[in-house]
Amino acid sequence: MYKIQKFAELAGVTVRALHHYDRLGLLKPKRRTASRYRLYSLDDLVRLEQIVVLKFLGLPLREIGALLSQDSDLSETLRRQQKVLAMRRSRLDATIEAIQYAETSLASHIDWNVFTKIIKEIEMQNDTEWTKQYYSSEAQTQLEERKALWSPELQERVGRQWAELFAEVEAALHEDPSSPKAQELAARWSDLVGQFTAGNSEIHKGLNAMYADQGNWPEQQQQSYSIKPEVMAFVMAAIRAKG
Repeated sequence: MYKIQKFAELAGVTVRALHHYDRLGLLKPKRRTASRYRLYSLDDLVRLEQIVVLKFLGLPLREIGALLSQDSDLSETLRRQQKVLAMRRSRLDATIEAIQYAETSLASHIDWNVFTKIIKEIEMQNDTEWTKQYYSSEAQTQLEERKALWSPELQERVGRQWAELFAEVEAALHEDPSSPKAQELAARWSDLVGQFTAGNSEIHKGLNAMYADQGNWPEQQQQSYSIKPEVMAFVMAAIRAKG
């Protein structure tokens, strides 16, 4: 049996990762010391290796638990994940082609518009990579397909709409959630969420899971995308008031 620090060193993971897997129910050691410290066994190491392999393949942590308990079809899940990765490779190939074009264009002149396009494309990919743990393979497939429509220009416009809506909601926190103003804000909120989910229940489920876990987001994303608790609470109250 190993205490958590020793087990983390043995497995090549961080203690923070083990705590996270425990919270999600993915890897819960069955024994503890008299002082309630976790004790890990070699069976736990085998399960951790399975988690790491599936995570490396890009599967969301919340879906890995169902796979390991055999509540999901691994073959179907891997087929969907293969499709997700193929779409991701296609986007990377397009980015590589753009870089090659930019390199060629340097022989005659510098086309800064090409570089701007490359940067926006890469930023869009990096900004969403960390969110994949919250979405099922089905939801990831749908999101990858929708990315073909999600241009940098559209992302910038929607981001501006969200920023304006957050500011208006914060200014209206004194309103009754059932008031016309609150209902108008809630309707705009639902519309923007709908633009992202396209009515897909799996995407909506993943989005809810992601925002319920804001405390564990990467630091940069917490600064950029987190929603103030009072803003979220007001909008949810307005949506409930609508009935």
